[in-house]
Amino acid sequence: MIAALYVDPAGCYAGIDGVDLWDEARDARRYGGAWPVVAHPPCQRWCKMAPVNQARYGISIGSDDGCFSFALAAVRRWGGVLEHPAYSLAWAGHGLPWPPETGGWQQDIEGGWCCYVEQGNYGHRARKPTWLYAVGTKLPALNWQKARRPAAWISADRPRAVLNAMGIAQLGKREASATPPAFRDVLLAIARGAAA
Repeated sequence: MIAALYVDPAGCYAGIDGVDLWDEARDARRYGGAWPVVAHPPCQRWCKMAPVNQARYGISIGSDDGCFSFALAAVRRWGGVLEHPAYSLAWAGHGLPWPPETGGWQQDIEGGWCCYVEQGNYGHRARKPTWLYAVGTKLPALNWQKARRPAAWISADRPRAVLNAMGIAQLGKREASATPPAFRDVLLAIARGAAA
């Protein structure tokens, strides 16, 4: 069994045998183990736009009610993998090393491993640069390449006219945050490696 923490109950993890879903209503911070985890803690308070949101709206960087801290502790305790946007401020906030963009896994002083990977290589319409943190599992070789030119863009900060002129669509929030099934399968395989 794998515990999928901070996931959409109607998203890509729904209906998969051997996956126990922990959504917002169930409150993933209450997960008590002992299965390996795939953790997708909320990123809005940690992403590259968090300083802008803090300046504009007074939303403090990292004020996620302990979601990232719990996800990190769960991965360290029960094994598995945590996923967050690349350049997440949570990495520095929790003493994790920035993974190299050149590919491969990098170990931290706690025995975990970080890497940079783009979900565009696994079916997402945007490049969606992502950082992973894995503990207690076999580390797979991933597609380390920079994703092809994206068919879509995630950020709302680029004017639509510019994107339209480039022939690039702008994704809505739901599609932007979704994990493509092929990438979900990679994350589940990493977590299952911790159960072996």
